[in-house]
Amino acid sequence: MKTLYSKFVVTTMLVMIGSLCLGFLVTNTYYHQVVKEKNDTKNVSIAQDIVHYIETDKPEDLNSYLTTLGEIGYQIYVTTGEEGHFFGGPYRDKTLSASVVEHVLNGETYHGMRDFPKETFVTGFFANELNNTIGVPFTYENKPYALFIRPDIRLLFSEVHTILAGLMLVMTVLSLLAMLLFAKALIRPITKLTAATQQLAHEKFDTVLDIDRADEIGQLAASFNRMTERLQENDRTRKEFISNVSHDFQSPLLNIQGYVDLLKNPSLTEQERQEYAAIIELETKRLSTLTKQLLLLTSLDQSTRIVKRESYRLDEQLKETVRKYRWQMEESQLQVSYKLEQIIFDGDAGLLQNVWDNLLTNAIKYNVEGGQIRLHVQRKSASLEILVEDSGIGMTEDQLAKVYDRFYRADASRTKQGTGLGLAIVKQIVELHGGTIQMESKVHAGTKVYIHLPILS
Repeated sequence: MKTLYSKFVVTTMLVMIGSLCLGFLVTNTYYHQVVKEKNDTKNVSIAQDIVHYIETDKPEDLNSYLTTLGEIGYQIYVTTGEEGHFFGGPYRDKTLSASVVEHVLNGETYHGMRDFPKETFVTGFFANELNNTIGVPFTYENKPYALFIRPDIRLLFSEVHTILAGLMLVMTVLSLLAMLLFAKALIRPITKLTAATQQLAHEKFDTVLDIDRADEIGQLAASFNRMTERLQENDRTRKEFISNVSHDFQSPLLNIQGYVDLLKNPSLTEQERQEYAAIIELETKRLSTLTKQLLLLTSLDQSTRIVKRESYRLDEQLKETVRKYRWQMEESQLQVSYKLEQIIFDGDAGLLQNVWDNLLTNAIKYNVEGGQIRLHVQRKSASLEILVEDSGIGMTEDQLAKVYDRFYRADASRTKQGTGLGLAIVKQIVELHGGTIQMESKVHAGTKVYIHLPILS
């Protein structure tokens, strides 16, 4: 498997090589299109100045003069066609056709630098060949000569050129090393992140990344740490949920098993049989209620859950709910009052029925004998406010803060016939409708539950 670091190194090298090749091609094009012609013109002018001096000032010793020119930085070849002499630095390739010599002796200028055959690369400028010269004619002591000349490239490179070449080499090496070190520092936190995700895959949700950076990688590490915190909390909640479900199923099952064993006793009286059967029936209903609520919660937890909205009479639904539980209210001698105007609401009637059932049964279950229940609906500008109020035992602030937690029961007196899932279901259904729920409660002073549902235009 190729690592990100190796890919970065290879990419960096390819970029540098590609840049070098591209730069070389651009420089080569510039040389052939611009520099080459100027270089030829410049050297033709220098050659013409030399032969002009020879023809006008007529130095006594031509060889001595040409030797001096060679020593100051030129490679020179002088020929009469029959014999020739070299001055200055040696040529690597001394091949020169007779036709070129004859051409120059006839008074023409030879543009060897301009017409040098190696057109592909700028390295033709450095070719130490006799063909790569400027040729001009001159006359000395009434005898025709052909002068071929080019600068001695070796002498043109001074200490400054050497320093610049060394500087470029050092810059290239240091830049490459700096990029490699930077890549290593950049990839190190990614390596840590990879190792941390592998820990998460093994359900080690306490993994924390110690990456303190202000860039995108630092933001990624911070998001990862927040994710691990959420996963850790979800894992704790899941385990607690499983434990609560197991306990809530185990208790009624044990009760049912115990009373079934008691019913097998043939010496039981009819009254005892009826009492045990009633307890078994009660525990069975408790299991049925718990199962239905768990299935409903599972459905509500699905992110793809879609609220099936339809227009219906909300006031009629609330009145029907009150009528459904009237026998329980009369049994506990509770007084109920409600004020409901005709309200058509666009929502999921089946889900909202669970809300009214839970709130009304709570108001009955946790009320005091002879207490009161008030149901009130108020239409506001863009929402409905539904109030369910009881005069029951109430809750403390600590209990109120945990009331929406699944399986939470405030105390032993509130666990009777309860599963601890009702208000969690209520909250999720209300939020699925885009609404909110608020609860106010005081010990021995009752509880108020406010439901706000938005009215869709």
